[in-house]
Amino acid sequence: MAPAAELLVEVGVPVLTTPASAVAEAVRAFVDDPQGRGEGPGPAVTVVPYDRAWPARFKQVEAALQAALSAVASARIEHVGSTSVAGLVAKPVLDIDVIVAAGEIERAVAALVADGYVHRGDLGVEGREAFFAPDDEPARHVYVCRAGGLAVRNHLAVRDVLRRRADLRDEYAAVKLALADAPSMDIETYIAGKTAVLQKVLAESELTPAELRAIREVNDPGDRRQA
Repeated sequence: MAPAAELLVEVGVPVLTTPASAVAEAVRAFVDDPQGRGEGPGPAVTVVPYDRAWPARFKQVEAALQAALSAVASARIEHVGSTSVAGLVAKPVLDIDVIVAAGEIERAVAALVADGYVHRGDLGVEGREAFFAPDDEPARHVYVCRAGGLAVRNHLAVRDVLRRRADLRDEYAAVKLALADAPSMDIETYIAGKTAVLQKVLAESELTPAELRAIREVNDPGDRRQA
């Protein structure tokens, strides 16, 4: 079930609050059409070489988000996902986490809605609220995330390990390219195919053994049955 929810962020780990089958269609629509314009899906999986312009594009969005969230004292904005790792191939869409204290999630959601973002709910992922962006330049997925939650800790852990470990970055890139090039590849199979290498990356992070166990169980129900 996990891959459908994990579509929300390329390197995210879902913490499901509803069965994946109940949210898969909404998640696919969000990934295929991030601005919610009803344009329908493009190619199933598009992976491109690292673009040196991605950090500047993130800064552009970060500045606008900071202005919109000026009344949310705890807000912290982080560039996550593969576009945040220099030298890593990626789907050409920025992933951006707005991390806020639990008590300010509603305020942050309201601030983004007032700025033109369209709230899509959590799409089945605990502790993370998804939004359609009000424009498509740059293409982006924006989320409000609960500070300290497992999902956002995972995003940051994967990013930080890949930034400091070129060997793991390159191994991850090779897996992504092989999956994207496979005939008849679909996005859910692509996500599932990255699980093993991402677990290897997470093993080098500062996540606790209990957190790593929880992530494994979310991504592999069979692992839970063997516990």
